[in-house]
Amino acid sequence: MAIEGPLRELGIHDVFQLLDLSRKTGALRVTSGLRDNEGTVYFDKGRVTHAIIRSNPHPLGILLQKAGKISEADLQRARDMQSTRSSAQRLGEILVEIGAITARELEKQVRLQIEAVIFEVMSWREGFFSFDDGQVQVPAEANVRISTDALLMEGARRIDEWSRIADKVPGLNAIPILAPITDEHSSHLDLLPNEWEVLTMIDGVRDLRSVSVALSRSEFDIAKIAYGLVTTGVIELRTPNRVNGGMVAIGDVTPHITQARAMLRSGQTEQAIDAAYQAVAVDPGNVEAQVLYARGLVRGGRHGEALDVLKQAARMDPLNPDVHLELGYAAARRGNLTDAVGCWRQYLALRPEAPDADALTRAIEAASTMAAVMESSLSG
Repeated sequence: MAIEGPLRELGIHDVFQLLDLSRKTGALRVTSGLRDNEGTVYFDKGRVTHAIIRSNPHPLGILLQKAGKISEADLQRARDMQSTRSSAQRLGEILVEIGAITARELEKQVRLQIEAVIFEVMSWREGFFSFDDGQVQVPAEANVRISTDALLMEGARRIDEWSRIADKVPGLNAIPILAPITDEHSSHLDLLPNEWEVLTMIDGVRDLRSVSVALSRSEFDIAKIAYGLVTTGVIELRTPNRVNGGMVAIGDVTPHITQARAMLRSGQTEQAIDAAYQAVAVDPGNVEAQVLYARGLVRGGRHGEALDVLKQAARMDPLNPDVHLELGYAAARRGNLTDAVGCWRQYLALRPEAPDADALTRAIEAASTMAAVMESSLSG
């Protein structure tokens, strides 16, 4: 039996718990339109056995080599042996057989590879999931079975850490550049090997997500490293300016907001959504950016996503009248007239002299009447 739906209705954590409790076997596919990414997680009786993601498709052998666990010669030898054997023996098993790596180290590296994919997918709040029940061909290179409960607990911890990182690294679309040298900087940088590795990738063009792919490291790890480098003043982050093709500093949302407003006025919905999303990525706490993003989503017919964005904005700034106004429109479009009336009344209470107060008052009266009629028909 297939299980599928949008993540805004059933969060990815709930999906994992469902598959764990029901001891499901099969493949879970999760797609994110905003990230242009897709991850697949394989389950065997509720336990995770393998995971892959489109944005970082490097096979185990390459990852082991990049991590310094095996040599290029070891990898080539194992591949040659695998190609000459009639049975489809896993590459990891052959690497253990020839003594290139121990079975324990192989299992550890495979687990790290799986966990990196799962923790990234767990951070997605939008998108679509589908689960294909039953036995599937698992493209694994070693036998591993990981407790879903353990993954969920660690995933929750990482999401909490993400909220701290977001203070200086609001999005993986940020492009790192070397910070200007000042008298306060030491002439000697005492950095860890993984920090030097990231520094070698800085070219003013690659964003953090591209660095993650190039280094075969998880997005979470790259964000943590970037956070440390920003905090110590080694690098700065910029985000692409969709208005003039230049770059703006993290925290400067004005160009994106200006672009989003212009696109909404000209009816270019997708461009408006893109610009507003860039503003949210630059400054996740900017309520004006959240409202513009929601307006674009509504115009694009994505009412459920718009409602989620506006609810988040309301939690950030419950006294912002524009949030309540847009929440009312979003609720009305979904047929929730009672909620719409409540939001519009809150808007008028916060902004009684609004230019649209009279029109909105009439809308409240009409919606209240319609809601009462519908309630009466259901009870009758």
